[in-house]
Formats: sequence, C-alpha cells, structure tokens
Amino acid sequence: MKILTETWFSESIERQKSITVALPPTYSLLGRPCPVLYLLHSFGGNRTSWFRCPSLAARASDLGLILVLPESGRSWLINDARGRRYEDYLLQEVVPYVDRHFNTVADRAGRAIAGFSMGGATAFFQALRHGDVFCAAGSNGGAFEAPLREGDPYHRHRHDQRLMMPTVADHERVWGPVGSDVRRTYDPYRLLRELGPDDPVPVFYLDVGLQDFSRTIAMNRNMRDALSARKMPFVYRERPGRHDWEFVEAGIDELLGFVSENLATR
Repeated sequence: MKILTETWFSESIERQKSITVALPPTYSLLGRPCPVLYLLHSFGGNRTSWFRCPSLAARASDLGLILVLPESGRSWLINDARGRRYEDYLLQEVVPYVDRHFNTVADRAGRAIAGFSMGGATAFFQALRHGDVFCAAGSNGGAFEAPLREGDPYHRHRHDQRLMMPTVADHERVWGPVGSDVRRTYDPYRLLRELGPDDPVPVFYLDVGLQDFSRTIAMNRNMRDALSARKMPFVYRERPGRHDWEFVEAGIDELLGFVSENLATR
C-alpha cells in the first residue's frame, strides 16, 4: 500500500492535525472509486497504531480498501466534556477531506468505521449516531460501556505497565462525571433504543477475546444482546486472545472480510 500523511489546521480541534491514508495498489485518481474504512486506535494510541498488525496492509490491498487512520491519543473521537470536538473533526473535516482529495465511493454505502478497544466502541457510537455516513461498523474488544463507567473497574490491573485502560482522572476528563450530558449523548443502549423506523441502520461486527478483562467480555456480550433485542444486523464472535494487538491481528481477515462484504464498489 502507498502510505500518505495528510495535515491541515483543524477548526474543530483548533490545532494542526494529521491523518494517515493507505491506498491499495490498484488505486487511481481516474480509475474505479474505492470504498473507505476508517480505523480508530485504542486508548493512548495514534494514527500508526493499526500498523502493529502485520497483515493489515496486505489484506486491505487484496480487498481494494482505502484505509484512513485519524488519531486522538487519550481522547475519544467524541465531542467531550472538555469541549474538544473530535466527533465534529471526524464528521465535518476528515470524511469530507478524504472524499474531496481521493477517488472514493463518496456515500454511506462506501464507508465503514472500525476500531480496537476505545476505537471499537467509538466506531459503534459514531455509526449509531451517523448511520447516514457509515454503512458498517466493526469492533475488536470494544469498550462499549465507557459512558456508564463508575470508578476504576481496572484497579486490580494497574501494576501491569501494558494496561491500556484510562484512570478515573483520564476517563472523567473526557466523559465528565457520572450522569453528565456527554455520557448520556453517547450511551450506546440509549442510541439503540432511540433509533427510529426510518433511520439508516448500519451492520455491525464485534468480537472479544476469551482471555480479555471480565468487564470487557461482559460489555461485549451486553452489546450483542442489545443488538439482538433490537433485531439489528450483526455478527458476534468470541475467540482466544487477550486485550492486545496480537488479538486484533489474529482477527484481521474476519474483520476486513466483513467490512468488504458490506461496502459498495462502483
């Protein structure tokens, strides 16, 4: 794949921001438009984090996907309690920029969004809120109940330097205190309940590792059950693995295959 860095001054974030764009070998400005997969990183990651998966580029190339990788570090791609407007950045800047500057299938049928952990949950939040923009969403080990979190459910694991879960301070800096408007806005179960009969409905893929944190496994099962109760189209998997990039890499074929099957080409 050809890897590009695109940078501009973000009006939403009020500073320079960059995205990584990966183009398949078949890409051409004058050729057939390509569908786009927006990939969101985990907590503390960046726009290169997904390249920890060695098979990502080759598999996406085989499927003719453009990959777009934004970054938000320890923030979520939401409009958060501090006033950082990452959702506006994604929806009002990144998506239009990609469609203007690259040969894309520039409508919802040609766009999917997916991520790992923080990124997987955010992919679902944005797909539920913007089904007119994304036709599919995918998650590996998604932290879906971040808006509902109280205290530090990961305190027993803080001795592990590899832990990728935010502290209480980090979490509430983004989400605000329990009961905040931000938490209510992105509560995925409320978003599901309030979907109208005429709202565009994405398809969903979610998986979780059997050796993941018990909380993560529970919230993925809860999301599975919520999607099922609303008769939403989804695929759910539990497979061996922990809450790490090795687990993500082991599921690349299935995630990208699902995305590709549900994206339109022209």
